[in-house]
Amino acid sequence: MKNKKDPAFTRKLISLVMPIAFQQFMLALVSASDALMLGVISQDSLSAVSLAGQITFIHNLLLEAMTIGLSLIAAQYWGKGDIPAVERIFAFVMKVTTAITLIFTLSALLIPGMLMRIFTNDPVLIRGGSLYLRVIAVSYLLTGISQMYLCILKNSGRAAKSSMISATSVVVNIFINAVLIYGLFGMPRMEIAGAALATVTARIIEVTWCVLETVGKDQVKLRAKYLRRDDPVLRRDFWKYTTPVICNEIVWGTGFSMYSVIMGHLGSDAVAANSIASIVKNLAGCFCMGLGNGGGIMSGLVLLAFSPLILRAANLSVTAEGYLKGMLLICAYYMIGRSVNGVTISGIFCAGGDSKFGLYCDCISMWCIMVPLGLIAAFVLKLPVLAVYFIISLDEFVKIPAVYLNYKKYRWVKDLTVKTDPT
Repeated sequence: MKNKKDPAFTRKLISLVMPIAFQQFMLALVSASDALMLGVISQDSLSAVSLAGQITFIHNLLLEAMTIGLSLIAAQYWGKGDIPAVERIFAFVMKVTTAITLIFTLSALLIPGMLMRIFTNDPVLIRGGSLYLRVIAVSYLLTGISQMYLCILKNSGRAAKSSMISATSVVVNIFINAVLIYGLFGMPRMEIAGAALATVTARIIEVTWCVLETVGKDQVKLRAKYLRRDDPVLRRDFWKYTTPVICNEIVWGTGFSMYSVIMGHLGSDAVAANSIASIVKNLAGCFCMGLGNGGGIMSGLVLLAFSPLILRAANLSVTAEGYLKGMLLICAYYMIGRSVNGVTISGIFCAGGDSKFGLYCDCISMWCIMVPLGLIAAFVLKLPVLAVYFIISLDEFVKIPAVYLNYKKYRWVKDLTVKTDPT
């Protein structure tokens, strides 16, 4: 196996990972389009929406954990032809997801200023980000619903339809973004509020389309009877495999967001440069997660090739542009480490049944090493902006030795068979 290639396996792998990579790319592209289009208007608009987007980033990570758990169980029962079991787990996960997304919706509506103060002390950015969060708040609930529907479509033989819905939603979002942000076709120029409203509108279309796709005969549906009564065995299995993933996403996501907190307190130029660098990093990272180690190298090279275009995409100050040039170079090598760890931790280990290693690894590497180092570099040693950014971008490489050792010991191979309550 070390020296042979399996064409059938490769084709199967690509058919599985590409829809996942594509859907995550679609989610990241929504926030990216908001920030980049606003960057044409002003540096402050770009920075405000990018920092507010950290809330969306954490929200999307939790949704990803929900879809991992749902996919794990739903795919097995769909393969057995047990549609009622698929519908039961679908209903249960939808209830859990709705509860999570309501927390984000209410927080964005009621305490947007408090959320923004976590990331910056600049009153202009707090005001702009608060406006964005209030308008976009309801999209968190809509996104949670649509992502579960898209997940169930992928796991019931309709991956192409799921990708079509996601792609169409993003295209609609970007078009409405341009119309409302810049005031095209006689519409009012809404700028930050327009970006948020465009996202909400696109999500309404996405949810409606998803629901309509389940109307036909023999389609997996969200049934009221399964919403009222859970399957205790499926519920237990879901939490057994999903809880470590959720904890890992929280630990990694909040740790990653801490980097934005650090950069957010180093001045408006640092915030603006980091905003664009983070967008590029997230978009490239989506493909790395799906394409593997080679994807990391490819993404890094593509990022370097497109750096001049990226630098012209936003209206940045001279200082911010200088920061961004350096950050893009750092992002290029970061992609290699992220792809290696993403494929191994989120792919191989989770598929083998070991969903806890990533949690332990991120707890130590991010919260015990990288976040403290970043805080010390920024606020104690007061190092230059690019030096701080270089340090906090080493997190993926810190994990690699532990990831490699765990892989070679094969402790991640476990039994993933799940059972259902026959009643």
